[in-house]
Order: sequence, then structure tokens, then C-alpha cells
Amino acid sequence: MRASRLYALLARHWWLALLLMGASFVLFGLISLNLVQVLSANLRFLAENGLEAVRDGGLIQLFELLVSGYLAVAFFVVFKLCEKVLVDRLSHGGNKEEQT
Repeated sequence: MRASRLYALLARHWWLALLLMGASFVLFGLISLNLVQVLSANLRFLAENGLEAVRDGGLIQLFELLVSGYLAVAFFVVFKLCEKVLVDRLSHGGNKEEQT
């Protein structure tokens, strides 16, 4: 299996992978902080207040929370990709060969 362009770029520039890994970790943490509690409160607000909650923007907030959740997942995936690049580099002794 051939490595993706992003993987190959990060494998060539390990310091970029390390910086991107740190940034994605921090952004994942910031976005996901209290996300479950706020989502739970939003769903409870919608369930208890029905149409009035929808008029007050409860559905818009629910959509924004779901987008935030997917954005947090995207940052987590970037973190895991960088982790794989760095672990592969360390475990293979920093060889320049393309990894499969």
C-alpha cells in the first residue's frame, strides 16, 4: 500500500509532524472541553421546552455543537496521523525508505 502525500510529507519533515501533532492535540482539547455536558444540556432544553426552545435557537445550537464535535474528531485524526508518522520513524530508526 502506498503512503498518502500528507504522510510522505510528514515523514520527510518529522519536526513538522511534531508541531502539527502538538497543535492538533491542543485544538482537540479546547474544542471537546465540556462538549458532552453542553450537548446534554441542549438536548434537555429542547426536550423540556419543545417548540419554544426551537424558536430560541436550540436547533441552531445543536447543529453548532455537532459541527464542533466533528471538528474535534478531525483534529484527533490529524493527531493520530502525526503520532503514526513519528512512531514509524522512531521504530524504523529514521530510515528514509517509504513505509508501507
